[in-house]
Amino acid sequence: MASTPPQAQAPAALAGLKVLELGQLIAGPFAAKTLADFGAEVIKIEPPGAGDPLRKWRLLKDGNSVWWQVQSRNKRSLALDLRKPEGQDVVRRLAAEADVLIENFRPGAMEGWGLGPDALLAANPRLIMLRISGYGQTGPYRDRPGFGVVAEAMGGLRHLTAEPGRVPVRVGVSIGDTLAALHGVIGILLALQHRHATGQGQVIDVALYEAVFNCMESLLPEYSAFGAVRGPAGSALPGIAPSNAYRCSDGGYALIAGNGDSIFRRLMALIGRQDLADDPALADNAGRVQRVTEIDDAIGAWTARLTVDEVLEQLNGAAVPAGRIYTVADIAADPHYRARGMLDEVEMADGSRLAVPGIVPKLSATPGRHRRPAPTLGQDSDGVLREIGLTEAQIQALRERGIVN
Repeated sequence: MASTPPQAQAPAALAGLKVLELGQLIAGPFAAKTLADFGAEVIKIEPPGAGDPLRKWRLLKDGNSVWWQVQSRNKRSLALDLRKPEGQDVVRRLAAEADVLIENFRPGAMEGWGLGPDALLAANPRLIMLRISGYGQTGPYRDRPGFGVVAEAMGGLRHLTAEPGRVPVRVGVSIGDTLAALHGVIGILLALQHRHATGQGQVIDVALYEAVFNCMESLLPEYSAFGAVRGPAGSALPGIAPSNAYRCSDGGYALIAGNGDSIFRRLMALIGRQDLADDPALADNAGRVQRVTEIDDAIGAWTARLTVDEVLEQLNGAAVPAGRIYTVADIAADPHYRARGMLDEVEMADGSRLAVPGIVPKLSATPGRHRRPAPTLGQDSDGVLREIGLTEAQIQALRERGIVN
């Protein structure tokens, strides 16, 4: 693992873009992190004292979450109490000079602080305001608290993530928050293009459940056309065959996607089932779906005689898409991850090195890079306040009242 090489430090795609991040935990900060990776100047506002709760989530090193080093890299930290009028006034001054403001509070919170879009866009018509919430800024559910796990269920994902007849399980990461964040980034880039043409900013309203629902493929049209309610299918992909996880002789599983017509024929020939390869009824996906159990049994009988490595070696030789189920230990040791720059390292305050994910997507002319480590709480408070014209006496007064730290 290695840090981004100097030759990769080309001009940043979003250099000069000023972003104000008022959210916490996952969705809003992930959106801001993505912009910061590509050169945006992100000022993260955190509550004084404890800061963003993510600082204490999951595994801690020297009292701080190692996740923080991913979610808040390339950002500056301003510790500011948004509940106080003086803190709200600082946000107004920052927003007046910002290009983008990101928040993921419950709808109405910003308005209650006098920081709603009507007020902020009146002062800065070019401002783009991304609002991420559980259910969106409108509708009968807008005031409900909404976390990613609830949005994943409402969006249709949770119902599908189970073995048939067993309790639905959650995806092991906060996928609802991350999908909402990425939709938010798309919205910001679209709004920037519109502003480039018109000079006008706008509000982007992203609901967590809608971001999940947007990824549900044919779920709704299948119900509309056929009354079909897709159910959980375990490791298989309903309506597409063969595509499943198959147990091998060493107890591991190989993921095999033989659902292309020509791929299926190669796969069947490889496993010694030329009869299935030549069967005209299995020449296309519709026919294979009708006999998916027979096909899965044939593939499973073959994989059961071989180790995962042996299965994958033969499948790769036959140009059949396949892979193993990676643990993070597999990821950390994988040469392809390393070659693609996806295993990066940062230096911690104590001088130790910490592995963190690299940056995506890969841009040829303006690649993203890791420019600075995640900030300590309030690390940049004084500098940010000076930049908007506050004097040392004013900053000290805010600090003494606990509004800034």
